[in-house]
Amino acid sequence: MSGAFYVLVRFFDYTMRTVTLGPAGSYSHRAAGAVSDDVSFRETKTDVVALVASGEYERGVVPIENSIGGSVSESLDALADYEVAVVGEIVTPINHALIAQEETFHTVASHPQALAQCREYLDEHYPDAEREAVSSTTAGVERAAGDDGVAAIAHPDNAEGDLRVLAERIQDRASNETRFFVVAPADERSESGGKSSFVVYPDSDYPGLLLRLLEPFSERDINLTRVESRPSGERLGDYVFHIDVAAGLYEERTQAALAEIEDIVGDGWVKPLGSYDTRHVA
Repeated sequence: MSGAFYVLVRFFDYTMRTVTLGPAGSYSHRAAGAVSDDVSFRETKTDVVALVASGEYERGVVPIENSIGGSVSESLDALADYEVAVVGEIVTPINHALIAQEETFHTVASHPQALAQCREYLDEHYPDAEREAVSSTTAGVERAAGDDGVAAIAHPDNAEGDLRVLAERIQDRASNETRFFVVAPADERSESGGKSSFVVYPDSDYPGLLLRLLEPFSERDINLTRVESRPSGERLGDYVFHIDVAAGLYEERTQAALAEIEDIVGDGWVKPLGSYDTRHVA
């Protein structure tokens, strides 16, 4: 079986037990549906990654980055803390709709990020409506289903029963997308794919350190698609770096760059999370 074919089979095996953020109907659920039909839910991103690391689930799906809100810190920290592999990336557009039982309401309930992404629309059309932050977009839909004075912001597919869509695509920016990582047990890490992710902990700090860590990629014409720093938790001012590149681990240039970085970090460490391909899900 060829490597490329194996990656496709692994990515689209709908029988795998998969865990993601709940409740059902969330954007995380929509992304996880591209991986498996057997999807369970947990309350935190850390729980999702930990359950995959323990072997309780074969796959986990966690948000990594939104084109407006930026990186998802909890997911990045979990990837650094637990031994897992990244075997796929899912990109899904965010289509926020205003959902309610009635055209008039006094409260709009949704996840804080969804409320922030629709601020301009709400300011213009519903300036007097109270904005209520809840744990997920689905939780907002549940509020709206139980109270005709509450509207929700969520994907339009969530409008069921007495709920109806009052307006679609109400987000302030049309190009609103979220990236999700598909995580698997660490022993399933692949070197095949068009992108790769690493976590680097230099365990030191001096002028020009970050430049030294990035130069091995630049010198080999490897495009950096994301660089993010997160506190290591060891001491103030100490950081872990998350790096995404447009190259596979199977490539000699990537292997050479990583070998050079490992020399640079010395007593620190480099964790290759794996190589993977991207799937876009509507």
